[in-house]
Amino acid sequence: MDPRSFRRSTHWCWNISPAIEVTGEIYPEVQLDGIYLGSWCCLIAIAGEHVIGYQWCDTEKRVAWEQLLTRFPAPDLVVIDGGSGLASALKHCWPQTPVQRCLVHIQRNVRVLITMRPRTTAGRELRAISLALTRITSQDQARAWLLALNQWHGKHHQMLNEKTYRSHHRGSLPQSVRPHQHWWFTHDRLRKAYKLLERASQQEVLFTYLKDEHRSRNASSTTNRIEGSINAQLRNLLRNHRGLTPEHAKRGVEWFLYKHSQNPAPAHQLIRKEHYEPAAYTQEIEEHITPAELGTGLDENEGLWHRKGWAGRAS
Repeated sequence: MDPRSFRRSTHWCWNISPAIEVTGEIYPEVQLDGIYLGSWCCLIAIAGEHVIGYQWCDTEKRVAWEQLLTRFPAPDLVVIDGGSGLASALKHCWPQTPVQRCLVHIQRNVRVLITMRPRTTAGRELRAISLALTRITSQDQARAWLLALNQWHGKHHQMLNEKTYRSHHRGSLPQSVRPHQHWWFTHDRLRKAYKLLERASQQEVLFTYLKDEHRSRNASSTTNRIEGSINAQLRNLLRNHRGLTPEHAKRGVEWFLYKHSQNPAPAHQLIRKEHYEPAAYTQEIEEHITPAELGTGLDENEGLWHRKGWAGRAS
């Protein structure tokens, strides 16, 4: 059989959308992350080495995360990379679940703000403090780290509060300065880097993994498991199959996630008659033009609206 005939005879296989079974199990740890694939985002949840669910959306908004989180009972610990949409969804869906922020992501965020080679002494010292995050293995070391951050602020707080006034400024303006802004913090990026670390420490999400109830289970301090074993392979999958249509690329991602769930059934067991004879199951739906009502439908403002078949899909 020539390739074109083979593709035509097996084209119906793209109609099979695998669904990951929700078991109701209370997991000791769940890692959450979103990966952008083209113009879409796939929110992924894993427990241990297995994918337990996913949700398609356009951006990582609260409603999209809630669609994913509400399928599972609250775990003993959740590990995340940050994001206001996810934080808000966690407060609503899993309000009692302890949160661990990914320390590697925090380090990256600090690096983006002050670069790998800060020019100021304060910047170099703060960079060193941020790099120490991933080397902490005990609660004593965590307390020492928090003390070091507090001492850094005591030493450099005047520098953080320095202001530059437009009337005295010469040269080009920083990109962050608004047209009618009269003053700005001179060391704004350094200030933001410190505030990032300060806020995370005040929220008590840096060292949750060191608490006795989580340490005994070898809890994670990063989302490296989902980043390395899932996200990296998804990017390779789509890179190696760049010719796929958006709908087929989505289906490929869904199959990858399904095959990485705990108990995936063989592909042939998922075949139904409607997959290879879809025309027989197509029904014309009468459209009634009536005022919109509240309901559970997808809304474009919520980030779950249908866009070429990608958004709002879940398992």
